[in-house]
Amino acid sequence: MSAITSRKLTMAKAIAEAISLEMERDPRVFVMGEDVGVYGGIFGATAGLYEKFGPERVIDTPISEAGFIGAALGAAMEGMRPIVELMFVDFFGVAMDQIYNHIAKNTYFSGGNIRVPLVLMTAVGGGYNDAGQHSQCLWGTFAHLPGLKVVVPSTPYDAKGLMISAIRDDNPVIYMFHKGLLGLGWMTLIKDSTGPVPEEPYTIPFGKAEVKREGKDVSIISVAMGVYQALEAAKELEKEGISVEVLDLRTLVPLDREAIINTVKKTHRVLVVDEDYLSYGMSGEVAATIVEHAFDYLEAPVKRLAVPDVPIPYSRPLEQFVLPSSSKIVNAVKELLRS
Repeated sequence: MSAITSRKLTMAKAIAEAISLEMERDPRVFVMGEDVGVYGGIFGATAGLYEKFGPERVIDTPISEAGFIGAALGAAMEGMRPIVELMFVDFFGVAMDQIYNHIAKNTYFSGGNIRVPLVLMTAVGGGYNDAGQHSQCLWGTFAHLPGLKVVVPSTPYDAKGLMISAIRDDNPVIYMFHKGLLGLGWMTLIKDSTGPVPEEPYTIPFGKAEVKREGKDVSIISVAMGVYQALEAAKELEKEGISVEVLDLRTLVPLDREAIINTVKKTHRVLVVDEDYLSYGMSGEVAATIVEHAFDYLEAPVKRLAVPDVPIPYSRPLEQFVLPSSSKIVNAVKELLRS
């Protein structure tokens, strides 16, 4: 951390504070999306901004993702720095032409003559019974498509620093916050949803993973909710004399492959925890990185714990069955150590 502070915020408040600071610093920054203004965002990520900056810079839009995401693209190409909220990442399909064929590619198409400094902010994650169209993560989908930087914070501190970095970046960034980490009472999925966050602005560089817990027997690599679940599992495993290192990737694009390799060299065993789908996603990319660059350091095959390739169920027992959890991580680590 850049500073020691006793002040604690939820992730939602940390995101809103980051946006507020950047709107104060740069008049080109503005926010648009469904319910981001008067309501303050259904996840609280824009709370207080409308009252502070008014309707010209915090714009409530109609329910037309293709329209307002396309408008944000045009504004970015003309020199503004929009933050546009896609309420749930699951809704990306109705605006994928704007997101991928234009936002992600226009700098390339223009030979670098046009910049698209746009932040697409969106909510991800399940665990609270919102079914298959409101509960996916899909960061692997966007990480697979060239042209977008992909940011996935796990703590309030990281959320603020990564948001400020995203707003200042001249490239399009998809900023994906997990609903269960935001600190909203009705959907919070962790024991303590607050964390220390300095008042002053600060940035966290993209492509720099962070070891959230040092260990020597096995490494758990994850993002967002998986980091919390890994830390909880590590406490349980410590009671049995098992030392777990937890690596938080923080961004998938760019990906800190060096940090992945270094933790393998240290512990020689790796579990990748991913709330996204198992096939063709983050867990596979991390495993491939290890096999290609650190294979000789492995004492067991890389193990993956991810969502099976099925839509997220509405039924609570079925949803819990498919999602990663701390108890599943404990069992997976024990299996890994036996191999």
